[in-house]
Amino acid sequence: MAGGGRRGGGGIARGGQGGRAGKAGSHRKGAAGGSGGQGRRALEGRGATPPAHLRPGHPAQRRAASAAKAATDRDRPAPRDGEGPRGAGARGRRGGEDDELVVGRNAVVEALRAGVPATTLFVAAGLDFDERLDEARRLATRRGISVVDSARPDLDRLCGTAPHQGLVLAVPPYRYAHPDDLLERVRPGAGGSARSGSTAAGLVVALDGVTDPRNLGAVVRSAAAFGADGVLLPERRAAGMTASAWKTSAGAAARLPVARATNLTRTLTAYAEAGLFLVGLAADAALSLDELAMATDPLVLVVGSEGRGLSRLVEQRCDVTVRIPMVGAVESLNAGVAAAVALAEIARRRRGA
Repeated sequence: MAGGGRRGGGGIARGGQGGRAGKAGSHRKGAAGGSGGQGRRALEGRGATPPAHLRPGHPAQRRAASAAKAATDRDRPAPRDGEGPRGAGARGRRGGEDDELVVGRNAVVEALRAGVPATTLFVAAGLDFDERLDEARRLATRRGISVVDSARPDLDRLCGTAPHQGLVLAVPPYRYAHPDDLLERVRPGAGGSARSGSTAAGLVVALDGVTDPRNLGAVVRSAAAFGADGVLLPERRAAGMTASAWKTSAGAAARLPVARATNLTRTLTAYAEAGLFLVGLAADAALSLDELAMATDPLVLVVGSEGRGLSRLVEQRCDVTVRIPMVGAVESLNAGVAAAVALAEIARRRRGA
């Protein structure tokens, strides 16, 4: 028993020696020392816990940041009535956030032919030869538009579900005039219309809820052709000067100012108070366009939407409403045609005055 005990003790001792031998055979060189105080900072506390609205990533902090941003936006001066964003358009390899994208080979080539003011032409890499691709590159280069070769997946992300066919044109937001600036061009007593020093009475075309950009472009084209000083649009529930409207205007949008009003009725009231007569087109008006005696006076021709015509408030604001005399069972004309007919008659009256 005693011998067994000693053997057991020897076994323990050998185990202890084996432990020391294992430590001596460790990968560390020499005996392990202390940290020398290097880990002292890890033992220090981080101080008091900051409030929830100061902790990065905390919901309260995100709410506080959103509230601060909203307060900053409220303090920022508001744009004038009708003044929109002044986006600089596409830069580098991406279009601006507010840029309009014209997609598809035919649409892009037609926009370039029409002189739509674009900033960047995106062309998918690796496309087979196509005359439209070659013409698009040539037209863009001639006009100083940046041509960017992009991977097709990049164009897919840029256009979403729109079928771009490997060709995308970035068009910056249209720069609208201010309604007050338009009024200065036609204000009675200011020497007549601002068109090339003309002494003719001022003429503005106002559109009430026209939603088709092609109709808008046609109106702008007719307004420029028959001597109007500008076109006035409502800011909401109406077509804007998109690439389609610009293309339909056949370049007239580059020569004729288009203003946008936050409240069309209020703006028309201001024009009336400044001395302009408001003439609205209405299919059921008692007075014919042939009988418009004030055609030679400074006036605003107000054209209603394609479907319902003039809105109630705008029609009530007009000094007079007139109808276009027609023969046959046609009930009405679209906004673009109606504006062209009325403007041609006003121009005829003014030439004979």
